[in-house]
Amino acid sequence: MNKPIKLPGLDHPITITPEFRRVTVTLGGTAIADTTRALCLKEASYPAVLYIPRDDVRMEQLERTDHATYCPYKGDCAYYSIPVGGERSVNAVWTYEHPFPGAAQIASYLAFYPDRVDAINVA
Repeated sequence: MNKPIKLPGLDHPITITPEFRRVTVTLGGTAIADTTRALCLKEASYPAVLYIPRDDVRMEQLERTDHATYCPYKGDCAYYSIPVGGERSVNAVWTYEHPFPGAAQIASYLAFYPDRVDAINVA
């Protein structure tokens, strides 16, 4: 899990490591996520992203949207909005439900855009 994943023929490393510190996501005074089981995904030169297991996210606070994107390294990406956050929190959450093998560990995990929630705290 700590070894960088190199995709065949591409110079685009993805590293996924456990984040053992507590990660919380809040919006509008509500804890949307709270976990000690997050994964930290580092991809090429992009900033690291914390992925949180669905079991540690208050899924009843999220609303699935029709928005979708595609990443040539991770696969098809689906999105959720957080209605309590209003317009700011549209498509605030993303997930790769069936990622490519190089990112298989993030299946069943969610990531949050930092500017679409009040806080992502790591302690």
